[in-house]
Order: sequence, then C-alpha cells, then structure tokens
Amino acid sequence: MRILQLHTDFIEYEPIEKEIAQAEEAEKKKYRLEDILVLFTCVEEGDNEEVGRKAIEEVKDFLQKIKSNRILIYPFAHLSSNIARPNDALKVIREMENFAKKSGIETFRAPFGWNKALQIKVKGHPLAEQSRSISPLKKEEKVSEAVKVEEKIKSSWFILSLDGKLTEVNKFNFSKYPRLKKFSDYEISKVRAVQQIPPHVTLMKKLEIADYEEGSDPGNLRWYPKGRLIKSLLENFVTQKVIEYGGMEVETPIMYDFQHPALANYLNRFPARQYIVKSEDKELFLRFSACFGQFLMSKDAQISYKNLPFKIYELTRYSFRREKSGEVVGLKRLRAFTMPDVHAFCKDMKQAMDEFIIRFKLCMEVLKEIGLEKEDYELAIRFTKEFYEKNKKFVLSLVKLFGRPVLVEIWPERFFYFVLKWEFNFVDNLNKAAALSTDQIDIENAERYGITYTDKNGKKKYPIILHCSPSGAIERCIYALLEKAYSEQQEGKIPKLPLWLSPTQVRIIPVSNKFLKESEKIASELEKNYIRVDIDDREETVSKKIREAEIEWVPIICVIGSKEVKEKIITARIRERKEVKEMKLEKLIEMIKEEIKEKPFKPLSLPKYLSKRAIFVS
Repeated sequence: MRILQLHTDFIEYEPIEKEIAQAEEAEKKKYRLEDILVLFTCVEEGDNEEVGRKAIEEVKDFLQKIKSNRILIYPFAHLSSNIARPNDALKVIREMENFAKKSGIETFRAPFGWNKALQIKVKGHPLAEQSRSISPLKKEEKVSEAVKVEEKIKSSWFILSLDGKLTEVNKFNFSKYPRLKKFSDYEISKVRAVQQIPPHVTLMKKLEIADYEEGSDPGNLRWYPKGRLIKSLLENFVTQKVIEYGGMEVETPIMYDFQHPALANYLNRFPARQYIVKSEDKELFLRFSACFGQFLMSKDAQISYKNLPFKIYELTRYSFRREKSGEVVGLKRLRAFTMPDVHAFCKDMKQAMDEFIIRFKLCMEVLKEIGLEKEDYELAIRFTKEFYEKNKKFVLSLVKLFGRPVLVEIWPERFFYFVLKWEFNFVDNLNKAAALSTDQIDIENAERYGITYTDKNGKKKYPIILHCSPSGAIERCIYALLEKAYSEQQEGKIPKLPLWLSPTQVRIIPVSNKFLKESEKIASELEKNYIRVDIDDREETVSKKIREAEIEWVPIICVIGSKEVKEKIITARIRERKEVKEMKLEKLIEMIKEEIKEKPFKPLSLPKYLSKRAIFVS
C-alpha cells in the first residue's frame, strides 16, 4: 500500500463520473472538508485488511504529532503500477475506514472508483507532506521439516579420542587442543550470526577477489578477474581429483518441481532453506546440492553389482540456500555457491564403509593440495546412537586417520536420511567455523528415488548412497585460505596464497622503459612454460612498484636493469622466503614448475601491462 499524506487547510472534491464498473454509488455534489489530514491511498496487489489496519495505526501516531483527529481516506490508484483488483482494493479501503472510526478518529471517505474534480490547499509546516509505504506482514517462510527438527533436535556432545574413549564435552581437557575447544563451543551454541566483519572480507576486497553485489540478493557475490581465476583453478583442480578417483562428471538442471513426489519427500529430510521460483502453473525450487539431478539420472540407469561403487559427479555452479540474513557474510556463508558433489552407490554397508575410508583420505589430500594442512581444520563426526553401537571400530578408524581428538554429535534417533556424516571444519579469526569437506552415509534415498542395481542373482536391490564434497564449497576454500593468511600475518609470517593459485605468479619490473623489451622477452619465455606473468610498465619508482606488488601478494618479483641484461640473469625477490636471489631464467622456471606440478593452469585474464589495467576496488 502506498499513501500520499497531506495535512490541509481544506480539500474540496466532486464526483464527476464512474471510472470503473465496480465504482460505489455516490451523490454528484461538492464535498468540502477543512483542517483535515488527507490520505491519498493506493491499494497494491497482495495487500489485505491487516495492511489497512497497520496503515491507520501509523496515522494515529502522526495525528498526535500534528494535534488533529480528522482524516479523509481518498482512493487514488495513481501511486503505483501494481494496483490490486478493484474488489480487493475496496475491501481494504472499507476496513481502513471502519478501523479508524473504531479507533476514535473522525473519519471521512471519498467514493471509490470515480473521476473527481479536486481542489486542495496544503498547510506549510514541515510535516504537512509525507508519503508512506505499508507492506503486508510476511508469510511464514516455507522451510523443510528437517530445518525445523534441526533447530529443536536434542543431541549429545562428546570428544572422541584416539584410544576410543568418549568424553562429555564439558569434562574434556582441552588444554592441548585450544582450537577444538573453540570449534566445540561454536557448534554446541548454534549461534551462527556474525557481529563483526571477518578479516577475509577485507582481504577479498583489497586483493580484488570478490565483493558484495548490491544489485542482487545478499549472499550472491561479484567476482573480479583475479577472483574468477582463483575460483576457476580450484574448480578445475577438484574436478580433476574426483575424475582421478573415478567420478563420472555430469550436468543437471538447477531448478526442480516442488510437486515431484520423490523431491518433495526428500526436501523434508534435508535441513536447508530454498529459493522458490514460479513458472506458469509450477512452483519450482532452486537446487541446494547436486543430489536431485544425479538421483533422477541414476534412477533411469541400468546398474549392475559389477558397476558398484557407481560414482557420479557434478560441480554445481551454482547451488542455492536461503541462509538467514544475519548469517550471510563474505565467502563463509553464501546463498549462491559452487559445490563439488560426488555420490557413490554401494551394494551394502561393508562396501560403503570401505569406500568411505577412500573418500576420507581423498578429502584430506584435496585440502592439502589446495593449501590447507590437517592442522588447519577440525573434524566433527555425527551419527545415530544405534549406528555407533554397531560400528564403533569404523568410527574410530576415521578418528585415527585424522590423528587427534574429534568432536562427536550423537542423535538419539534418526530423522535425517543419513546415519553418519562428518565434516572438516575451519575455525576462523572470529572463532566461528565453517564446514569444508564432508561425506554422509545415506540409507533412504535409493528407495525414495527408485534407484536400484541388479545383484549377481538377477534381483533388484537398493544401494547405499554416499554423499561427498571433497573440498566443500569452492568459495569457502578461498575464505579459509584468506583467514589462514591473516592469522599467519598476525604471527609475523608473510600472508600469501599458494603459488598455483596466485593470479600473478611472477611480476617483472623494468628499472626504466629502455629495459621493457628485455622484460617482454622474459615474460614470453615464462608464458611458454605456463607461468602467469605481468609487467609493471607504469611511470613509478621501482621501490613503489615493489611495494605495491607486495601488497598484491605477488609471490615472485623480478627487477630487470642493466646488470640483469648484461649478465643474462634474473634478480628474483621470493616473497614467502623474504630473500633475493640471482639466477638464470631457466632455474626460475624450473623452481616454479616444481612447486606447481600437476596443478591446473589458466592464463592471466588481465592486461599483461599494469598501465593498461582498470582498478576494480578503490
């Protein structure tokens, strides 16, 4: 609802002719009202009687300010292009009138649906002219039953040690494990809202990686060229590792029908909030994982026991979750994110557990090569009490692979589709945590979706499904790397990204323009060897160029002057080691290739010359 509110000396109006078929009956004569608050009122689509009452409540407060008690409700459709249907609008207008009168306000109303001649004189005080916009009360958000249960579920929390001992969290000695203590406190509190800006948000802007996009929904970011390059390299790397593991890469739709029987049932078993899209006569939801498409695809496949484990993979760009607004922050928790998702269909629990161990090791390897060591994250394992009682050795084997005590959550009974899940969780500089790699043992969805395999006796059976993201959301990997870099900087170390992820791996700084051609030759040789290089050809001092390269976290800086040209050497500043080395170009290439071997490569998607670059973040 939109209201143009005018405090007037007088208003005079006369109904001339009916404008619409639903117009009220009215007498064609002049009406004059003096010293009155006029409410030019436009009822919009979706407004109801509650909106009308809410409008009058706001007007009551205003009347006290101007020391008046007289209003004229004047229907006026011209304030919006989204007007309600006439019958609905009249119903709201009448409710406004009735509620105002019941509230003790002297109330008048101009007839609805008429063209009227109008004269008006507005008072001259500062509050005389105002506009109002009143929205309907928000409907209760449609969320899955799993979300509601997750908020209410009562679980037991323990620390599981390498010797198999379960200790209640409040009785465990955390003196040797301070970060595990921070993680445990965070998980058990379930307080996810962020009260201050995490360090990685400042860094992602400063390094021109990513930023908030005001023109979109919160949690949907813009990615600058450097950020898109980093993100793309990570996407390629994780996909490469999953294919090596045996995952078959597919692609599936990003939206699905709410009324599809298998999907509707699954939604209520998964603790996530959805984006809703309406298309013609269908209500669709945007996917929050690759499960839907992969499961529907697998249902139609002919799978033999000889094909198991059957591994299917997609890197979803994007998955969507309507995270609570207070929890959406930077790269840690987004509403649109890139999630590598690999499922394995196994013939029985034994095969599932064997595969689970393989995938657990795969996840640790993926994070290590991304730049996150085992010491950088904590492990949480969650399971039902019944599953644990039957499989204690298996659960303990995960803890032993991890190598130190882990947080355990035990559910008294199963509500979700899985009986066990684990996550590697990064604890940031605000003592908040975010899950990276994860895997789950799903005992429901094969039957729900009608996914079967044929056993050696020719019988159809339902497989057990494992859900794994080897890295977690790609954006969270960057979040963790930036938070880790900030933490290391606080300890006096050099903040950095891994060399293979650094947008510029080598920056060449000619001492003057006369060394530009030699710099170009060196750059060309580096590029032939799949090394990202740029040239700072700006008219700035060498010291300023070096300083700015350091601020950009450029790993290797090569200054080219007369000595380098004469002796055919490179003077390389190795940022991570805080050292300057003179070496042949071939040696530099060999050193870089050794460090980034077997990692994906993409060329720099920015102008090679810094003088040609725009500045994305000022």
